[in-house]
Amino acid sequence: MRLRTLWLQSGLTMSGLQHRSQLGRTTVSQALNGSRLPSEATVVALAGALGADLEPLLDLHRQALPVKAERESRRLPQGVVQFEERYRRFVADMHGKLTVVGLDLSHSGRGTWPLDAAYLSLELAQSDDSWQPKGRDSNPSVVVRRAEQALAGQRRILLKGLAGSGKSTLLQWLAVAAATGTLPRELGDLHGRVPFVLPLRTLVRRGRLPQPQEFLDDIAAPLAHLQPDGWADSLLSSRALVLVDGVDEVPREQRQSTRLWLEQLLTAYRDMRVIVTSRPSAVPEGWLTPQGFTELTVQPMNSADTRIFISRWHTAARHSSFNDEERAHLHHLESTLQTTVRADRDLAQLSTTPLMCALICALHRERRGHLPHGRMELYAAALSMLLVRRDHERGIAMPEGMTMTEQQSARLLQRLAHWLIRNQQTEMDRGTALALLSDALPAMPSVSAQGNSEMALDHLIGRTGLLRVPAVDTVEFVHRTFQDYLGAQAAIECRDKHLLINHAHDDQWEDVIRMAVAHARPDEAAELLSALIERGDQEEQNRPRLHLLAAASLHYATEIHPDVRELIEQRVSAWLPPRSAQEAELLAALGPGILELLPRTSEGLKSDEVSAIMRTAFSIGGDHGYGFLQQLATTLPGTALDIRPDYELNAGWEKFNALEYARDILLPQQTAHPDRHLAVRTREQLDALAVLPPLHRVSFHGAFSTEDIASHVCPEHVRVLQIYDAAEVDSLSFVRDLPNLQELALSGCTQLRHINDLAGLPLPHLRLLQMPDTLTVEALAELPTLKHLALYTALSWRNLQQLEVHEGLTELALGPSVFASVTGISRFPHLKSLIVNQPLDDVEWDEIASLPHLTQLGFGNNRLDTTPPMLSIKHLNLSSDRCDVAIDRIPDCFPNLETLWLECRNWTPDITPLRKIEGLRISLVWGKGVNGLDAFPGNTVDLQPRPRSTPPSLSTSKNIRL
Repeated sequence: MRLRTLWLQSGLTMSGLQHRSQLGRTTVSQALNGSRLPSEATVVALAGALGADLEPLLDLHRQALPVKAERESRRLPQGVVQFEERYRRFVADMHGKLTVVGLDLSHSGRGTWPLDAAYLSLELAQSDDSWQPKGRDSNPSVVVRRAEQALAGQRRILLKGLAGSGKSTLLQWLAVAAATGTLPRELGDLHGRVPFVLPLRTLVRRGRLPQPQEFLDDIAAPLAHLQPDGWADSLLSSRALVLVDGVDEVPREQRQSTRLWLEQLLTAYRDMRVIVTSRPSAVPEGWLTPQGFTELTVQPMNSADTRIFISRWHTAARHSSFNDEERAHLHHLESTLQTTVRADRDLAQLSTTPLMCALICALHRERRGHLPHGRMELYAAALSMLLVRRDHERGIAMPEGMTMTEQQSARLLQRLAHWLIRNQQTEMDRGTALALLSDALPAMPSVSAQGNSEMALDHLIGRTGLLRVPAVDTVEFVHRTFQDYLGAQAAIECRDKHLLINHAHDDQWEDVIRMAVAHARPDEAAELLSALIERGDQEEQNRPRLHLLAAASLHYATEIHPDVRELIEQRVSAWLPPRSAQEAELLAALGPGILELLPRTSEGLKSDEVSAIMRTAFSIGGDHGYGFLQQLATTLPGTALDIRPDYELNAGWEKFNALEYARDILLPQQTAHPDRHLAVRTREQLDALAVLPPLHRVSFHGAFSTEDIASHVCPEHVRVLQIYDAAEVDSLSFVRDLPNLQELALSGCTQLRHINDLAGLPLPHLRLLQMPDTLTVEALAELPTLKHLALYTALSWRNLQQLEVHEGLTELALGPSVFASVTGISRFPHLKSLIVNQPLDDVEWDEIASLPHLTQLGFGNNRLDTTPPMLSIKHLNLSSDRCDVAIDRIPDCFPNLETLWLECRNWTPDITPLRKIEGLRISLVWGKGVNGLDAFPGNTVDLQPRPRSTPPSLSTSKNIRL
């Protein structure tokens, strides 16, 4: 009822509140009349629209969550309540343990560890949808937050991550936390929800994807027959949390039907909260965007995450140890490995996923502090460790009634893995596994003499640590990586080259093919790589994937024919240099060898190429990537308008040792080009500032205090200061000691209550982004020289008439969280540039059109149907994730336009109507193609990322005889 009281006090109509909050009428009505508890996102939107303090409303919302859950549970029949409690306990027990690779696997159950003790919250990245001014060569901004913060308030999420990156573990943790009521504060809006964990690898293998009443048949079979009638339907309509794991493990031809199944569920149950996971390469960008999904990407573990993971792994190992001597030895191993990972860049690059980091920990322990080099050597050593299982040295004899050598176990596992990859599955029926082993055992008399296929399968499951039984009558490998490694080895030994080539376009086969090249003899590797190139030449649609896959596999070959290497390098050169972050990541997967084909100077390159080359180098990492980046950085121009390397230089700083990077790469840059912008994100980077000259432009990101910031900027030199997500900053008094400050940006400073310390300062540029609702901004009226103001935060005033700012403003930007009307903007007659993200009515458009000096206008998701002619506008920036932008209205609304910057993410614009504007230059960003391009001269339309031309055909290369 508090929201209703605030609404009545505001004097707003229902339609006015809808307009400001950008919420639907039903959502607003239900929130105001108390018929149902609104979501946290709804509370945030309504608080901003009503100009109310957000934190007290959120406190009331959090208090209401358990009340709501209790009230709803009281409404349920007692039998339903009891069943639901039993199901929650089942989920908590089923998913409450993690398998920790390498922990005393010869003892049943000792390879697991309580989830709440072992779980590590990783970072998730999301494209920043808040539209801000962007230059022609700027990169789309990305927000990186811990999982709890990134998931908060999101209704539908597509979570992408590489193999072993922790996607499934995150779903496992969410399921247990929701089932046990132990969700963190950030995820309070999930309180009371009942989780369903749906592993697609299991569901698709069993045929038709299940309907809600069939969920428990697959995920909680022992309880399925006890399910009350209509229970699943009721949950999905109100309180379900559906966790769909592994789109990438669905065969390619079944992914469309999987998407249709999801769409049908979401249509039937609109309030359902859902998270879907996939490897990035398995689904295209925006695969579920039309269904309202937010895409999040699991980030590689940074150095701090790796240190925490190593510590937790060894803590788990000590818990599993038998005596004090072993525990003391583990303390020593942990300390040694922490030092080794920091010192060895190749090892640091390998340890950026939980799976690989766990393997490194296990091998380091198994080999008494000695580690293999390289990814394939690491896999081979890990398999050897897991297959042997140390049974012999521990005196454990035939616990399943059989004993096998490492080679015998590997042969049988290869047969199972080969069947799985041929059939594009990641698990099989127990009957299938028994049939495959029965066929193999006659050729292994020393094994068959000990028992039948049942005993052999039990031995492989119980003793190797590579197989597990996720459900009754189901067998799978503990991780896809091991399946691919063993399956690739079997494919090479079976001379199954055509199988590999025929599936090379499928992302599920990428790792299999790379590992097959590694297992192959020189002539086999040459044939395989040549066949990849030949198929790529013949199939234009699959050409980039096949040619780049050949180049990626080249790095795995121990020995390769020089002509084959030359052929591959010729083909991959058609995709060089890279032009986007996506191309950079593709090239980085090829390994350090690709750096030999990239230019080491920025001379003659375009902005997007330089940026992508830098990203490729630091994504590869290691000594190769570091040395390449160091050389390239010396050629970067300092003041050219078409190149902005600052972003990539800062991104690279996070990938290497902070002090070394500052001394070797940043110091020469800051000395030659003192206007370079530097971003400080970690304590190590903060300490490394000591080796750099005084900074002119600097931003601080994260948990830095006022003292940290004030003590690391030189008052006489700093001109641009940006502070992001600084929860410890509670005062701006130190800013008064910066006499030459020209620009100040503040974002996420949750302890800051006012900006009074800025009053009277000669500050031309100010940006306030995502600040607390309690922030008071009266001091804006006391900034006499303020010219450029950006507001991307909720403020209490309702229109620009109430915004007390110096009327000499020349640039104004209003973000989507500013719910105020632009009525009153004519108070600023000197405005030259305006950015708005609010829906505008006829009156507001007319007032904007009356500004005499306005030449640049930008807005997002705003229709042009009622826009009047605006003769003064020469530069227009539009950003829309919808396809309803009335492009045909642009010539009438802006007849004197000179440049148009259009971000059309995930839709295809038709620019034909724009040919009416003579001399117009157009930049199209992130569009899914473009229609009408032929109507414009070749140099007037820029596409970002820039499209590729067709690479050379096979006929241009020499014939190869192997």
